[in-house]
Amino acid sequence: MTRDIIKNYQLLVNNIGELINVSGYRNDYIAKKMGLKTANFSVKKQRGTWSVDEVEKLLSIIDNEDTENFLMLQFMRGKKEEETVSLKEFKKEMGWK
Repeated sequence: MTRDIIKNYQLLVNNIGELINVSGYRNDYIAKKMGLKTANFSVKKQRGTWSVDEVEKLLSIIDNEDTENFLMLQFMRGKKEEETVSLKEFKKEMGWK
């Protein structure tokens, strides 16, 4: 479970620039809401040098249906490579008939 949390956070941080673009908000608007200079915001966006607090604040600003859909798509793509079992195998493992 801890591994999944870390993996999801890394996926989020790695895609934050695209997430900002998908949100529809302008960089200068987000920077102002975060209390950053536009130039500093742009550098952080390019380099991905966000603190955990900044990520949290940023997400609260750009939260909308488009960003949620984008994140869900990225998480689903990340899960694509994970091993799965069939329903029949799952029932057998659980001892269900």
